[in-house]
Amino acid sequence: MFTFAANVEELVNNFRIEGATFRYSSFVPRLYNYVKSLGFETGMMLPSRAFCADENQGYPIILLTKHFGTFPFNHGRGGAVVATDRHGPYADHGEGLVIIHASHVGYEPDSQQFGTYNRVHTRDSRQADILLECSDGALCLRIDNGLLRGNRKEGLFLKLARLVRRDAEGNFTPLHTHSTAKSFLASEALQQELAHLESKLKDGQRIPIGDHLKPGMFFFRRELDEIVEGRHHQELELIYPMPWIVTSPWPLLTAAQINTQVEFDRTLRTIAHADIFHDKCLFYISGMNIDISPQPGELFPTTKFVPWAAFLRDKRGGQRIIEQDELVSLLRQQSKDNPDQIDMDLAIQEMAEADTVEIVAPAPG
Repeated sequence: MFTFAANVEELVNNFRIEGATFRYSSFVPRLYNYVKSLGFETGMMLPSRAFCADENQGYPIILLTKHFGTFPFNHGRGGAVVATDRHGPYADHGEGLVIIHASHVGYEPDSQQFGTYNRVHTRDSRQADILLECSDGALCLRIDNGLLRGNRKEGLFLKLARLVRRDAEGNFTPLHTHSTAKSFLASEALQQELAHLESKLKDGQRIPIGDHLKPGMFFFRRELDEIVEGRHHQELELIYPMPWIVTSPWPLLTAAQINTQVEFDRTLRTIAHADIFHDKCLFYISGMNIDISPQPGELFPTTKFVPWAAFLRDKRGGQRIIEQDELVSLLRQQSKDNPDQIDMDLAIQEMAEADTVEIVAPAPG
């Protein structure tokens, strides 16, 4: 399973959004024209989408069908996990293979908030369990007993050494014991960091630690099966960076970014040297779908795509990875006009008006 070699915060910060977004109506024809410029043949390309199962991912699928002239293969599991065990059937179904993987996150344009989405077909924390208080002129933490039980198998666990001062014997001894919580002297590092609050807190006053609870002060634990693409696959990928996710201003955006980065790395390694892609052209692009919440009267979201990275494998086995800045530039260079696109209305009409084919059941026995 993927492990983060770099700092999670640095990894997320490297995922550029500003200046790197494409409307799907622009992205898909640019993608088609780019792979065509690489030697992929018209009429021989089979796209595959690895999206989440949500209904608001349908619009990108319609556009992929329109510009590539065929319904895309399905490479996605719930949570935008790439189903790598489908590589074999996919390779058998086409010559020019184009895999589009995307995690997704909602966006509300009026409030400019990530993680919210108006679903038109519906009717309509732990930071509070840690309190800062002043006791005898010293900054203390009142911590709920639920967070102090060390025999728990899963949940949020505090790194007490970052939060609480040890006694002379090196133990975390509470200053006061309450009915459902315990108070500890704040660590010297935390006292220095929150010195501006210590002078404002009156003796006996308590406030939630809130945003002062940083990712390095806690971690999550859960008993997960470690089967790749198993039922806990996505949770297993996100359990380590979870402190950064839950303390992010936009947790669902951060989770989508991390999932995109982890899945690209993992999936690339399953296709780079796979024999099933021998003598095939393959282009794998991973990014993030931003679903702009539909306004009244709109049927579909105005989905935008943010490319993260891509991988190209040619028929001769040549390979290259394309990082975000270069990938965005390459797509921008392509025309958003596609002369090979199909007329979806006409295609549906022709299917509706085609001669009826009678289905003859096999004779018994």
